[in-house]
Amino acid sequence: MARIAVIGAGMGALAAAARLAVAGHRVAVYERTDTYGGAVRRWERDGFSFDTGPGLLPLPAVYRDLFLKTGKEPLEDRVELVQVDPSARHLFADGTGAALPNASRAGVVAALDEALGAGAGGRWGDFLVRAREAWDRSRRPLLEEPLWPNWRVLAEREPYPAVPHKRLLRTRRAGTLAEVAAWELRDPRLAALLESHALAYGLDPRTAPASAALLPYLDHAFGTWYVRGGLRELARAVYERCAARRVEFVFGAEVTRVLEKDGRAAGVELSGGAVAEADFVVAGVAPRTLERMVTGTAVRDGAGEVEPQHGLPSRLTVLLALRGGRPEGTAHRTVVHTRDREAELDAVFGTPPGTVAHPTVTVLRPDDPALVPDTGHEAVTLTATVPAGTAPDHGPLAEAMITAAERAVPGLRERLLWHEVRTPADVAEATGAVGGAIPAPALAAAGGRLLHPSNTTGVPGLFTVGGWSHPGGGLPHAGMSGALVAGLIVEGPEFRGSQ
Repeated sequence: MARIAVIGAGMGALAAAARLAVAGHRVAVYERTDTYGGAVRRWERDGFSFDTGPGLLPLPAVYRDLFLKTGKEPLEDRVELVQVDPSARHLFADGTGAALPNASRAGVVAALDEALGAGAGGRWGDFLVRAREAWDRSRRPLLEEPLWPNWRVLAEREPYPAVPHKRLLRTRRAGTLAEVAAWELRDPRLAALLESHALAYGLDPRTAPASAALLPYLDHAFGTWYVRGGLRELARAVYERCAARRVEFVFGAEVTRVLEKDGRAAGVELSGGAVAEADFVVAGVAPRTLERMVTGTAVRDGAGEVEPQHGLPSRLTVLLALRGGRPEGTAHRTVVHTRDREAELDAVFGTPPGTVAHPTVTVLRPDDPALVPDTGHEAVTLTATVPAGTAPDHGPLAEAMITAAERAVPGLRERLLWHEVRTPADVAEATGAVGGAIPAPALAAAGGRLLHPSNTTGVPGLFTVGGWSHPGGGLPHAGMSGALVAGLIVEGPEFRGSQ
């Protein structure tokens, strides 16, 4: 039985802790804040309750597997999973809209043909077939196995089978998601639909590789799910699974240093000077935070290592308390597309970043009595991708988001009791990431720019977990990283992922 110190109580760290405890190890989690879950938080006021991190769960099989491998109670015995249908309603800049059924290619094709005109659905359906091929080609090495030592194979090989595009005398294939949208979908609304998936994950579709086609494919193939009571309930369930497996939690405990002995990790030192010895250390923190904790040895040895990602955007969240109940038949998720996508992308991803005047806004309207004081009220959450860092005043952008949301929520202003704004600074406080940056999921191609550093490090016995290491950001990816780290510790370097 090994002693294992886990730094941080984010979802990836919790997933690793539960699996390691079940394997017979003595696990202690040190979290600098007063609660668990990382970015998966809840905000409450006047009987209203809101998720301030992710609001929907793609690929729930990752957490089903976690509960299966760590005890007899399945995930559905601990939380109520609800499949969201339609998966999303999209309101485009030209005034058209489309509601897309959940996990139904035929249904999506029909809905897009009806909303956008004959042929639109077929082009989207053909795109999904190619996206599935990209998924089949990259799934295991990208998500389910430790990062290959020869990871450059993933960096150089584009798994998306782009359609040849003739332009003047040349034949080209799309190399970016924006080129896939322009050359294969050939409709500005379908382009907005595709590119909104990248933007929601903090990626610029103009530079994101074509392999980012995986992002809408995951929604299509595995469905979009909601956890009754909010996504915070998923964090609670994973935390309780850890506690049931005798994982020790120490909250309000900031780790300042990773201890080393004989060239390997040997424990952690806390801000008050206390020391906790360990045989392994698992760090679920952002790269720059970890670098400050390790002295004398490079966390990344530089020999063929993927560089940590920096400069990613953040999220602005506006929480709306509305009088009046949620109307029957309301879509759970509506995406209100910007009328000037190029200006939005320039503002979010420019150097330096600018002010987002007309953001793409995701409107979440859960049908969940647990979130409101009574049936005569509704809790609505708005989110937009924004530059990371501290802005002088997010008020104008929040107002722009509310204005955009009026397209999805008729009479919103008249129903509004109050609103609360959660900024990148709040994300930074919850996660410790500089400027509240949010890590993107790992993607193949693009020279490895969107891969993440391996879960092993240049310090033997020190492992990294969560969105800032392989396989990247997002709730499913965090759960996968926990499984990979547990496998590497339990089985050793020969571990090659679950079969």
